[in-house]
Amino acid sequence: MKLNGLLAGTVLTLASFGAYAESHMAEAVKHAEAAAKADDTKSIVEHAEAAKTHAKTADEHLDAGITSLNDAIDHGKMKHADSARKSAEEAVTHLKAAQ
Repeated sequence: MKLNGLLAGTVLTLASFGAYAESHMAEAVKHAEAAAKADDTKSIVEHAEAAKTHAKTADEHLDAGITSLNDAIDHGKMKHADSARKSAEEAVTHLKAAQ
């Protein structure tokens, strides 16, 4: 019973984080564009730093997505269908978050 609760909590946490993180690339582009259009150095720096933060977060999710895909492949080759599926689902969450 505790394992089911832990699993459910983990899935909900990842799902909610994924929902928040889905717009990191869009935010990075938005801030980079604002930095490029800014008239003063303070605004350029603020927007460039914000863009960098969002881009780094997206990159981290992309790396995690690739790791999860590798895990799905490895588990699949070992005929571990449930583990392969779980890893593929994790990959989807991270890849969506990287967008």
